[in-house]
Amino acid sequence: MASQEDLAFDRAFQPAYGEAVPVAAGVERITVNNPSPFTFHGTNTYIVGRETVCVIDPGPEDEAHFAALKRALKGRRVSHIAISHTHRDHSPLARRLKAETGALTVAEGPHRPARPLHAGEINPFGESSDVDFRPDIALSEGERIEGDGWALSAILTPGHTANHAAFALEGTGIVFSADHVMAWATSIVAPPDGAMSDYMDSLERLLERDDRLYLPGHGGPVREPAAFLRGLRTHRRMRERAVLERIRAGDRHIPEMVLAIYRDTDPRLHGAAALSVLAHLEDLVEKGRVLTEGPPRLSGLYLPGPDL
Repeated sequence: MASQEDLAFDRAFQPAYGEAVPVAAGVERITVNNPSPFTFHGTNTYIVGRETVCVIDPGPEDEAHFAALKRALKGRRVSHIAISHTHRDHSPLARRLKAETGALTVAEGPHRPARPLHAGEINPFGESSDVDFRPDIALSEGERIEGDGWALSAILTPGHTANHAAFALEGTGIVFSADHVMAWATSIVAPPDGAMSDYMDSLERLLERDDRLYLPGHGGPVREPAAFLRGLRTHRRMRERAVLERIRAGDRHIPEMVLAIYRDTDPRLHGAAALSVLAHLEDLVEKGRVLTEGPPRLSGLYLPGPDL
């Protein structure tokens, strides 16, 4: 959901459904056959390790994917199941895999909104959220899990969801970036599930690191993370400026902003685009750059602040 003018995406990805594809030393990827405008070709599950392994983001309840996972894991012990965040394309299969293997589930925490819902507000991603998931181990920033020859440390990256986390494979420069940073598209930041201020802070946290490869939750790898992160940051700042320009032009409702800002975007994604605009507006209100009549809403009235 981005302009090709400010951020170059890589959509050349072969999902190889049902196959465990080596993507780095001691790392395999299996992609779920659940393609959509939001999941690209499907959700990526990663297996880290050789004899005792960690499974990252086992995915949705999908029989074919569960069978593929069992084939790939045959003869190996699963010690941990790491969940990057609790959207239903990433976490639900953890319950069956835990029952099958006895592994411990690890994540930042259970699903929660990034902010309280306003009176009468409905979370548009409510049905997409795995609210029943509770990790056996709740990870704080930098906390580690390890097996034979591998160790993963948590990098808390809220924004896409409040409980989003990436995982760094220590000693390799590899980060499992889940839905926070993907090569094929920008991440959806949809209030109240996520928050733009959190997302931007998380980008800055990742820019402080010196990683060489990101393995995301959808699509292929990000091979130059620092440059890509800077591009994402620039893209989001451009989107913010575009929102401010639409307010100056007289727009007062999100749908009319979306038609102008996302005129070259697939109309099927305009709903998600509206949520992204809402996320930017909430951030601008928090910064005091935009005033609203009441809390920001998808159909609310937006008024310029004194610096506009």
